[in-house]
Amino acid sequence: MAASTPTPAAEAATSATPAPTAPAPPRAAGAAPPPSRARRAGGRRWLVPLAWALGLLPIAKVAYDGLLAPGLGANPIEKVLNRLGFWTLTFLLLSLAPTPARAFLGISWPVRVRRALGLLAFLYACLHFTTYVAVDQFFDWQIIGADLARRPFIGVGFVTLLVLAPLALTSSDAMVRRLGHARWKRLHRLAYAAGVLGVVHFLWRVKKDHTEPLLFAAAFGTLFALRGLDALRRRLVRRAAGPRPGASLSGRGAKVD
Repeated sequence: MAASTPTPAAEAATSATPAPTAPAPPRAAGAAPPPSRARRAGGRRWLVPLAWALGLLPIAKVAYDGLLAPGLGANPIEKVLNRLGFWTLTFLLLSLAPTPARAFLGISWPVRVRRALGLLAFLYACLHFTTYVAVDQFFDWQIIGADLARRPFIGVGFVTLLVLAPLALTSSDAMVRRLGHARWKRLHRLAYAAGVLGVVHFLWRVKKDHTEPLLFAAAFGTLFALRGLDALRRRLVRRAAGPRPGASLSGRGAKVD
């Protein structure tokens, strides 16, 4: 009996059959599976709640001193304003530290709490402003307006709060996606302007001892310098690496014909 000739349909089915793939090498007995990126990222989830818990302690201390164990001195309103302003600058300073820490020390975990630190800075700035408006001036807008006109440090402090507000409102992941990472990053560089304005507000507000505002100025200046050095270093590395394949001389990423 003659052998049957395969039909074109049978040949196509045979050629479409995928080639067998080599099996993955077996994992050694008792070896742990490689950690996934999600697992590594979630290994320190406790850092954010810890940052919030520690960040709210100064508020609890102010409440304790003011209500349960009066320890705010002869001028409690001024004491509260000073404490809230101090912690505003402290948390703003700490929120700017993770990037230099990662660039120069290789420490990356502070980046996980950067958002919480920035929001804490905004929270303390709002409490500082609210204490002045509601407790110190009792919502007397005429006196507040006169203060803004004759005491420049109050105006600088108000501008600082206005600069921090859009940073807090756009701090979520959803806003990063909505704005785009490049625009979001440019917007959040205003944190450095807020740091400068906050130090000026503190320096002008203090009448005698300028030690604390000058220390803040030195700390912010150090972070600014480190950030600038990191940007310069990355630019030099990119220049040494040369243009990327497919990039035009104009640097706009046009493909070469």
